[in-house]
Order: sequence, then C-alpha cells, then structure tokens
Amino acid sequence: MCGIVGYVGSRQSLPVLLGGLKRLEYRGYDSAGVAVIDPEGRLRTAKRAGKLGVLEEELSTHPIADGVTGIGHTRWATHGGPTDGNAHPHLGDDGKLALIHNGIIENFAQLKEELEGQGVVFDSETDTEVAAKLLGVEYRRTGDLRTAFRNTVARLDGAFTLLAVHEDEPGVVVGARRNSPLVIGLGEGENFLGSDVAAFIEHTRRAVAIGQDQIVVITPDRVEVTDFAGDPVEVAPFEVQWDASAAEKGGWSSFMLKEITEDPDAVADTLRERLDGDDVVVPELAELGDDVLAQVDRIVVVAAGTAAYAGQVGSYAIESWARVPVDVQLAHEFRYRDPVVGPHTLVVSISQSGETMDTLMAVKHARELGARTLSICNTQGATIPRESDAALYTHAGPEVAVASTKAFVAQITALYLLGLHLARVKGTLDASARAAQVRELLAVPDKMRTVLGTHDRIAELAHWMADTRAVLFLGRHVGYPVALEGALKLKELAYIHAEGFAAGELKHGPIALIEPGLPVFVLVPSPRYSDEMHRKVVSNIQEIRARGARVIAIAEIGDVAVLPYADEVIPVPLAAPFFEPLLAVVPLQIFALELSSAKGLDVDQPRNLAKSVTVE
Repeated sequence: MCGIVGYVGSRQSLPVLLGGLKRLEYRGYDSAGVAVIDPEGRLRTAKRAGKLGVLEEELSTHPIADGVTGIGHTRWATHGGPTDGNAHPHLGDDGKLALIHNGIIENFAQLKEELEGQGVVFDSETDTEVAAKLLGVEYRRTGDLRTAFRNTVARLDGAFTLLAVHEDEPGVVVGARRNSPLVIGLGEGENFLGSDVAAFIEHTRRAVAIGQDQIVVITPDRVEVTDFAGDPVEVAPFEVQWDASAAEKGGWSSFMLKEITEDPDAVADTLRERLDGDDVVVPELAELGDDVLAQVDRIVVVAAGTAAYAGQVGSYAIESWARVPVDVQLAHEFRYRDPVVGPHTLVVSISQSGETMDTLMAVKHARELGARTLSICNTQGATIPRESDAALYTHAGPEVAVASTKAFVAQITALYLLGLHLARVKGTLDASARAAQVRELLAVPDKMRTVLGTHDRIAELAHWMADTRAVLFLGRHVGYPVALEGALKLKELAYIHAEGFAAGELKHGPIALIEPGLPVFVLVPSPRYSDEMHRKVVSNIQEIRARGARVIAIAEIGDVAVLPYADEVIPVPLAAPFFEPLLAVVPLQIFALELSSAKGLDVDQPRNLAKSVTVE
C-alpha cells in the first residue's frame, strides 16, 4: 500500500520525487524518504517518520545535494513501526545502494538469518532491508545492477514492488513487481516509475503497465522490460485519460469534499459512450461476447469494503433486470470457501485501484476454476483488469481521498450498465422497459446536484453532533447496503462506533442498542413503488423514536408520512427504487466528512488507512 516513485532524466530529481509522493501519499503516510545520486556520483538519502510534510521540513532544514536520478517512497507500515529507522529507502553495499519496497516479503526471516550468518548487520525491523542487503551482496558478487537485481528478486517470496539505484551506475533505476503495482511513465529524455500514474502525471500522460514477474530498467533515453529470467517483454503504451489538475485540490478544502461534488460527473462519465439511444450497449463487454453472456447462469461479485457495498446495491438491479442470481462475496473470503463456479459463472471483481490484493487473488482463483471474469475498475493499466477476461472502466477520474465517494457511485453505475446489457442479451427486459431504466440513469447526475445543495444543512447537523459516540444506519432493499456504506464512512473518518442494519433486523436484536439521544439515520424507500415497504420503515422509525433515539430520515421530496416521526428529514429528488441509492448516499458522504471536520480530524488521510490495499 506504499507509494513509490522513480526518476531519471535531465531535471533535478527531488522536485519530481516529492511532487510524485505528494500525489501518492494516499497510499500511505506513516513515513517518507528519498534517495538521489548527486552530481558527484554519491548516493544521498533523507527519510523521516510522519507525513510527507515532515520529510519536506527535514530537507528544507538539512538539504541534500540533488541530482538527476532518484527514488522516493511514502510508507504504510507492515513490518516494523512507523519510525525514522524503518522508513524507506534502505541501504545496501556499504551505503552505495538504496532500495524501496511496496508489499510483504514472506521469506524475509530465512533470508535475514542467512545474511546475518555472512556478517551482514541490520538497522531496522523491516522486511525491506533484507531485500536491500541481499541486493548489495549480489551487486558485490556480480558488479552489475541488472544481474544483481534479477538474482535478488528470484529469491523473494510474497508480494512486492521494488525500485533500486546504485551510485556506481548513475542514470539507471531498476524496478520489479510481483503481485504489486508498477507503472512506467514515458517522457522525452526522461523516464519515470510509480505505483500508479499519479506519480508522474504532471510530466507525462504516456504510460506502460508492468506485468506480473517483470523487471524494468529505465535510463533517460531507454526503457527495458524483461521477465524475471531476463528475457525481453513487449509492452504496449497507453494514454492516461486525465491530467495532473484532476488529482489536485483546486481550491477545495479537502480532496474528499472535491470528490463528493464530482459524484454527478462520475456517474455521467461512466455512462458516456455506453448508451445507444435508449438502450445500453457496452463495447467492453464485446470482449466476452454476447453469446457467452447469454449463457451466464450465475454472477459472483468479489470485492471488499466500499466496493462490496456497491456490489450489493448492483446485485438487486441485476437480478431484477437480467434474472440471473447474484452472490456478493468478500474477496478475502472467496478463495477459502471452496467456491462453486464454472464456465457459465461470471465473476465480477470491483476495485477502484485495480490493485486490491485480496480481489486480485480471487480473480485468479476464479479463472483457475474456469469462470469468466469481468473487472470493474477506475484505474487504467491496473493489474486486475489485465488479469480479467474483460474490463469495464468507471470514469470517475483520480480519487485521492482515502475514503471512497465518487468511485462508489461510479461502481454502482457500471453494475447497472452490466445489468441492462445482460437484460438485452438475455431478452429479460423488453426495449421499452430498458429505455425507462436508461432515462432514469441519465437523470441521476442532475438529481445528485440537487442533493449536493443540502450540504449546509447536513453540515449543521454534523457540527451539532460533534460529541456523539455512536450512530446507527437503517435501510431496506437497496437502502440496506447504503446504510452499511454510511456506517463505514463514519468509522473511517470520525473514528466512532457506527453500524448499518437491514431495517427488518431491528427487532431481532439491534433495537437493544437504541437509547435516548442516539442518532439513527433511516433510508426511507419511496411510497410510490412499494407502499408496504415504506409503511414498514415508517414503523421502524416510530419504534426507535419511542425509545428516545434522534431520527434523521433520508426520504424523497413530498413524503409527508415521515414528517411526524423524524427529528430531521433530508429530502432527495424522486427516483425509481434502483436509483435511490445513488442519491441517498450523497448526504451520508457529506455527513461523515463534516463530522470528521467538526472533530478536527484529517478528512483525506484517516489514521491507519491507505487507499489501495495491496497486501493480503
């Protein structure tokens, strides 16, 4: 989950490295460090525990000589606590070599014991330093960085991306990846490496994704990619579809606030070029083939966290429209339950980054079992789409805040596109019914903008509740996973107890949690489509209100039946049932952001979290 950047070219490397790390800090902010080769050919390093700003202050107070070759790292701690000593880079070959790492080296203990037997002394608690020392030993033995690097990675087990430089070979950065992301940025007279394209998007939009078990060597005018055996690998460059400004705050107080306001655009852009008049035709699904999709008799969604809740929302619509059973499973449990899948099963993975390790391993397992695989992803060139039979990209743009917002609504939109495409292929919805759903989808962005207009009122509520220690969320049908997502956002951002429940479960235990003053958000379904379900939810509201809870209802405009029983009502525009979640989740995102702000917490970088979970 760490952020990695490498550079070689003609400009000073430190501004490039620090700029890249700033855009990658969402991947980890326990510590940060850089290593550069100065004009005299000497390796210079600086690293500090804490956020990137601490390192920048260190470099301002104690500058190091800069050069045109360097690597940088921002860490999410795995092996060893967040200390200066455990920060990357780590050194080898008597301080002439520097190495940075994302992932976990599973056999580090055996390698460390072997190296200590050779007299090697370690200065940190990390598995990364083992790789650095091993590379140093190999370099002294071979005298060639490429060969030493290849020999080193061949001995490592686990998930890793490694970058290294050596002062004896200025103008060269080497990198390797196994089960962890690495992307090349192609420049003119300069080249870049990064955990994702955000590392170098300020300088180039031409990129190449490194494949599994591959090594890359960059110099100012050349890029070489080989497999771990040293055999050349052909690569296919792609153009990043967004620019550096999309990954900047642009005057907003936080990335999360900026990204919530981009919810409508995330939906609209994900729909673009996937509608043919009043019908859904998704070009990316052509890679699977309509004949194959017509034979799908079961869908399994694998995801984790927010993406799993998007999968749950989507499952209701897909089952209704395409009449295919949908099972949503946590990716980290999928492999271990001996899943029953086969050639007519479509396994749909959902991952904003496309690098979520649990989800990647689930996709690989599904393919081994003979299932067809489809990736819903927001990141070009990511590993999971490349490991899948087809990819349906969301076009949410870069999401920098650790807590996901616009990616969530884009993922639901992509699932709805899949559902309507399947309904057309299978003939389960006629043209007029599909057209009605498309019209509802197209209306969502403007309705979301209307909901964004309630921000100030929600902010007032959040600031009044700054001292609250627990919040509950209730929902039925598609409102249930939205309740789960609302609770997750509050846990992530405000560090308080928050739980989401299916409203029907209330009397089966959770009602014991209700006490005077407890805030309870209730997602109220429209009475226009299911009067029975609406009445049941209003009954739930009466039950919790009778026990002293404070009820905040999210209900459609004109729902007067809720007014006598709710303490607060946040109105949302009228929408058909499957599209209510896209509107109802927006107030919950705003509430989590504002409660976190009221408590004086870091909205964009919550404690202990990182954006992309690239280790199991």
